[in-house]
Amino acid sequence: MKIAVAYKWAADPSEASVSPDGQVDFSRAKPKISEYDAVAIAMGRALADAAGAELVGISAGGSAAATPLALKAALSRGLDSAVVVQSPDLESAGTFQTAQALAAAVRHLGDVTLVVCGDSSIDAGAQMVPAVLGGLLGWPALTDVGAAQLAAADNRLTAERSIAEGIQTLVATLPIVISAAAGALAAPAPGMKDILAAAKKPSQVLSPADLSLELAAAAPVTAQVKVSGPARRCVQIDTTDPATAAAELLAALAAAGTPIGGRS
Repeated sequence: MKIAVAYKWAADPSEASVSPDGQVDFSRAKPKISEYDAVAIAMGRALADAAGAELVGISAGGSAAATPLALKAALSRGLDSAVVVQSPDLESAGTFQTAQALAAAVRHLGDVTLVVCGDSSIDAGAQMVPAVLGGLLGWPALTDVGAAQLAAADNRLTAERSIAEGIQTLVATLPIVISAAAGALAAPAPGMKDILAAAKKPSQVLSPADLSLELAAAAPVTAQVKVSGPARRCVQIDTTDPATAAAELLAALAAAGTPIGGRS
């Protein structure tokens, strides 16, 4: 029995820069395994250990996704092995192309009954890959899972999700795709022992052709609209006389429709 964890080697948005015209530049941002994917791997590791299953990382992307650095970063998180679908066509792949590649990796592995995904990717953040992946595999998909237990003998997964009314408990029959909630459990950073051990773990780098996979054409971008924030007003207040300045400030706030209140 195998459990697969989908992860993405993506640019760290905290290192991106924004130009004056609002364009986000990721060219100098270093890639990493995101906190969301780290949580998914930790959840997959716990489930695999409880069920005596093998934990395999699956990923899709361009050339950077298959580098030794990327593989070591993923394998040091607790994976037993990894499979990466690599192609220039996946360099900036959308949701459907990414899900296509991940589904092909799952089929290639065989004997996979559970796929765990992160809450979202750190670059696109669409939160759609788990559902699309489930659809391509013909499996149900369950998102925002805070805790899960696997009963391999009964072919069932029990999952808990936080909802407005409290904790929702669901029981699903395998196979299934789930996504781990962002704060589902702690995902400690790998230690030196984990990093050294990662270099000895097996990995496969496959092309779409190796998997007899024909990627769908990317959806064309027909228009781009820049979202502008509210216009800022600049009101200058002479503070020579504090009382007059305070009155002018209150008048300016009232004119702008800003609620004014206080406590005694």
